[in-house]
Amino acid sequence: MRTAVGTGDLYAEATEFAQTQPEFVVGAALLFGAVILFVYAIVRWRRPHGKRFARLLKERDEISILMHPNPDPDAMSAATGVAALAEQFDTDATIQYAGQIRHQENRAFQTVLDLDFDVIDHVTDLAAEDVILVDHNEPRGFTGADGILPIAVVDHHPGDGTGELFTDVRTDYGACASIIAEYFQDIGAVPVPADRHTSETGARYTVPSAVATGLLCGILADTNRLTVGATDADFSAASYLYPGVDDDQLDRITNPAVDAEVLEVKARAIAGRKIRGSFAVCDVGSVSNADAIPQAADELIRLEGVTAVVICGEREGTLHISGRSRDDRVHMGKALETAVEPLPNAGAGGHARMGGGTINIQPGLPDGGDTGPETQFSRDSFTDRLFKVLAGDI
Repeated sequence: MRTAVGTGDLYAEATEFAQTQPEFVVGAALLFGAVILFVYAIVRWRRPHGKRFARLLKERDEISILMHPNPDPDAMSAATGVAALAEQFDTDATIQYAGQIRHQENRAFQTVLDLDFDVIDHVTDLAAEDVILVDHNEPRGFTGADGILPIAVVDHHPGDGTGELFTDVRTDYGACASIIAEYFQDIGAVPVPADRHTSETGARYTVPSAVATGLLCGILADTNRLTVGATDADFSAASYLYPGVDDDQLDRITNPAVDAEVLEVKARAIAGRKIRGSFAVCDVGSVSNADAIPQAADELIRLEGVTAVVICGEREGTLHISGRSRDDRVHMGKALETAVEPLPNAGAGGHARMGGGTINIQPGLPDGGDTGPETQFSRDSFTDRLFKVLAGDI
């Protein structure tokens, strides 16, 4: 025969048990708390990157969005995308970079989309304490850059750089712009067609037409129009952005007038190339437009019989290096990294098909004196080293 037990009796028994077995109660409470924390961590970990990034932006009053030196369309589009996200969360954003914007397509990108960027020479020029890196994962190119601890890093290049609060580096993506496009998708943003106003979409979050156009341009630029290094993610991002793309602006950006020096540097690269097997290397000498060097590399890799090429050129004491590869034996980013590894004041890297770097060939001494013969840089020796690296001999 069952006996009914009242609520009061259960409470009394529970109280008595807690008084006689306090260690058990404490243990159960700790276990319950641990389970709650574990479940919270799992839920947070599975939250889409875009929502996590949006939360980070919401919690800040102002940010500095830092592009790599001499930014290209992928870097510029990723930065403008982050700025557009920040604006929708009432966060002030300033886009900054070191170096120059000289490549005709890069200048057209900035002009056609009417973008405002700040040039910096020193770490004190940063507009905010909270710095977000896009399209690179380690600050470089200006005095004090190595002392910056970014709060977030969004990139698709190999590297060891991380953000203090957020890191999203996807080396399998063809463009950083594709990652930013996914962030917009993650929060349910709607691309705004060029002939419509944002208010007409009825959406809480949007991708402004200029931003959609820029992001698509960034994807096309870094994947050679979705033909080199493009993944399903890049195609999906392009498809998502397309309804908001301004076709006229896209055409003006991707088909700009060509600077005369670019044609001259291309001609010097073709005429002065050195060939060993299927590899070509050329030092084009002094240039005033460093962006002409990667364009010369793009031209030289098209030559019949050439499977990997490296072009070098000097601007204001810095040797700029750009490489291209369609040879499965040559990972260009790793090759250039190896080539400059023993050199001081040098850095390089990139992807399998393309890479770049710089060497400070006039590193002044701390006391302002001249460098001695033992520290002087030999361009001929470096050319020979490049060939050895491409051939796998180093």
